[in-house]
Amino acid sequence: MTVRGVNEDIQSQIERLEEIIHKNDSIQKVLNVAHAEFDHYYIGAGSIVQTVWNDLSGNPLNYGINDIDIIYYDEDLSGEKEKKIEQRLQHLLCDLPLEIDVKNEARVHLWYEEKFGRKIEQYQSLEDAINSWPTTATALGVRKDDEGTFKVYAPYGLNDLFTMTVRANKVMITRDVYEAKVVKWTSKWDLNVIPWKDS
Repeated sequence: MTVRGVNEDIQSQIERLEEIIHKNDSIQKVLNVAHAEFDHYYIGAGSIVQTVWNDLSGNPLNYGINDIDIIYYDEDLSGEKEKKIEQRLQHLLCDLPLEIDVKNEARVHLWYEEKFGRKIEQYQSLEDAINSWPTTATALGVRKDDEGTFKVYAPYGLNDLFTMTVRANKVMITRDVYEAKVVKWTSKWDLNVIPWKDS
């Protein structure tokens, strides 16, 4: 059986992604609220990818999703401002069944080494951050533009997403972190995993 989105042109894949995301009421609400709060932002990675995996697998759309990540870029690097923005978004979205995680990607380099044991340079943009996210399928952000049009940033394309393929994006991730993600995800979804050495 051919799965819609697999090996299609990027515009068809984006339309298919929008169609699936449109079914997830939680993500739709987050998109609407974030669009009103930020000039430029993305909802990224896990919640988007796992909504697609759930749709393709016949699961409830929020199955296995712990939180929804909202990222933005602000040259004010104070942790206090980031926390205040996160608390505002959490308040606006308090009726959702998922946690809301908000990150200023301009300040990730300030805490990354302490959390992951590796020093990194400051990201120069949201897209710069997404380029480094740990797998090709999860290096993905969606948002609405000024006209409310669905927009996608997917530097490694969308084919791995629709084929449910987990492949390391080795820009920053370590083998241990990658393999831990594989164990966690394959306990919930039937995925095509590319071993670290082959990716």
